[in-house]
Amino acid sequence: MLETKNAFSSFSVNDLQQAKRFYGQTLGLKVSESPQGLEMHPGETSVFVYPKPNHQPASFTVLNFLVDDIEATVDELKQKGVSFEQYKGEIKTNEKGIHRGDGPTIAWFKDPAGNILSVLQTDH
Repeated sequence: MLETKNAFSSFSVNDLQQAKRFYGQTLGLKVSESPQGLEMHPGETSVFVYPKPNHQPASFTVLNFLVDDIEATVDELKQKGVSFEQYKGEIKTNEKGIHRGDGPTIAWFKDPAGNILSVLQTDH
């Protein structure tokens, strides 16, 4: 039934204009604004971001970006002011914020609303 329909994910932010600048300018995504929020187009996917006055950042990764070269992507995003999360527990990241281990190579960062995003490379 639903397997033939399009689907999209969504999440909230506390400041729509700040999110529009971050996703459009910093991350370079196609972003369009509507009265309800922002529609973003990473590749052929659609993601909807909506304002929420009592927004609480997600405690999990809400959006993953597949990249060909995680090292170059992390370096480029850092030059644009993005800070990568540092984890020292069960999941460990290196000095750049990149985790290598079981599964994909991944680096997590937050949007201005505190939502967790990642860049990940599946080919090592």
